Amino acid sequence: MAEEAVKPAPAAVENEPPLAAAPPAHDAVEEKAVVPAASAPVADKASELAVQKPTKGSLDRDIALAQVETEKRLSFIKAWEETEKAKAENKAQKKLAEVTAWENSKKAAIEAELKKIEEKMEKKKADYAEAKKNKIAAVHKQAEEKRAMTDARRREEILKAEEMAAKYRATNSTPKQVGCFGA
Repeated sequence: MAEEAVKPAPAAVENEPPLAAAPPAHDAVEEKAVVPAASAPVADKASELAVQKPTKGSLDRDIALAQVETEKRLSFIKAWEETEKAKAENKAQKKLAEVTAWENSKKAAIEAELKKIEEKMEKKKADYAEAKKNKIAAVHKQAEEKRAMTDARRREEILKAEEMAAKYRATNSTPKQVGCFGA
């Protein structure tokens, strides 16, 4: 009767593929209870057969458990790897964001400085332009004054010449020099 209880269990283990989540069977407990304590030679052969068959079932179960452990270990390794990759990716993204923020702040500072310099240059340019325009106006004013003085001197000389001509006419005399020629 003990042999009958032991035989179906190894057959079931051999036919079915091992499941990762399946709980261990009760065969291991039954196997230990099945081994007879008698020392008869027939009983030894029967116990050897009983031990061999459950050992094969136990071996299959151990292989299945080892596969489950291996799969579990590999899934933990894969999860750890994905976590580490995600951490590295997040760290890199954070660092890139910091670099971008730093770059933008430096650019803004440099552009503000450039704008300040441009405004300063524009002011200097406007000041220089105004100074040059003032010089142009001063030159124009001096030129006008010189023209006015020249015009006034010309009118005085014309007036003097008319007065001398009137004097010569009144005295009925001739000038000593006409133009460049002497008389």
